[in-house]
Amino acid sequence: MKKIRLAVQLLYTAITNGYIYGFLSGKIYRGKMKYACVPGLNCYSCPGAIASCPIGALQALLNQKGYQIPFGALGIFFLFGSLLGRFVCGWLCPFGLLQDLLYKLPLFRKRKRLPCHYILKYGKYAVLILLVCIGSLFLFRGFAKIPAFCKFLCPSGTFFGALPLLGTNKLLRSQAGGLFFWKFGILLGILLVSVKVFRPFCQYLCPLGAIYGWFNRFSLVQIHWEKEDCTYCMACKKACPVGLSPEEISVSPECIRCGECVHSCPRGCVHFTNSFSKSG
Repeated sequence: MKKIRLAVQLLYTAITNGYIYGFLSGKIYRGKMKYACVPGLNCYSCPGAIASCPIGALQALLNQKGYQIPFGALGIFFLFGSLLGRFVCGWLCPFGLLQDLLYKLPLFRKRKRLPCHYILKYGKYAVLILLVCIGSLFLFRGFAKIPAFCKFLCPSGTFFGALPLLGTNKLLRSQAGGLFFWKFGILLGILLVSVKVFRPFCQYLCPLGAIYGWFNRFSLVQIHWEKEDCTYCMACKKACPVGLSPEEISVSPECIRCGECVHSCPRGCVHFTNSFSKSG
C-alpha cells in the first residue's frame, strides 16, 4: 500500500506541476488550464503548475468587489469533497508528499502527533475562518483585498512557487523582503517538524484539510471497518499515522485515507469501499 500511494503521489505531482518550461524560465504558466482547479494544495504561482489551487480560487472570489457568495469555489469543494473526502490529502497533495518524504528520514524518534494535539488540531479551522475567509474579505492593501492565507502563511506556495521563481529570476531576488523571509521561516519550521512529526501542516494548519474533513463521513471513497469480525488487536491504530482507533477510521475528519490500517489488519476487517456499497 505504501509503495502504491507513493507512486500515485509522485505521478500526480509530476502531472500537475509538469510545465517544465516554467521551471527553466522562471515564468508562470497562464494558459487555459489555469482556469481549472486541482483537488490538492497546488500553488497557482508555482512555475510548473498547470492548474490552480482551490483555496487560491476561493480567495480570488472573496477578493472580488462587493460581498458575493463564491459559488464556483464552493462547487469545487463539494465535488472533490463528496467524491474523495480527505483521500485528496493522503494521495493527491504535493505538499503532503513532501512532508511524507521528510517523515521517512531515519532521524529522531518519530511522533504521530504534537503535544496538545486535541487542541492544536482545531488550528486548521482557525486558519480557514480567520485567514482564508475573514482575512480575504477584510484585509486590504490600498483598495485591493489581500488573499491572506496565500500571502502570509501558505508553505506550499513558498516551496513550490516562491523558491523556484527566485532561483531563476534575479529581479525577483533583489525584491525579496521581510514578507518572503517571514514565509520562508514558516516553511522551514514546518519542514523541520515534519522530520519528527507526521504531517504537521496537514494536521494543524491546512484549511483545505479542514474543508475536506467535513466530507469524510459521507464521501464516496470510504474505509470500512467490519466491527463484527474485529478482535480489537489494535494493529490498525498502531499503523495509523495519526493514531485513529477502529471506531474513528474513515469517519474522523483527521483520516486521510492513506490505507495503512487496511494493510495492517491481519483479519481483513478494514478495507477500502465506497459509500454506496457500505450503505447496501
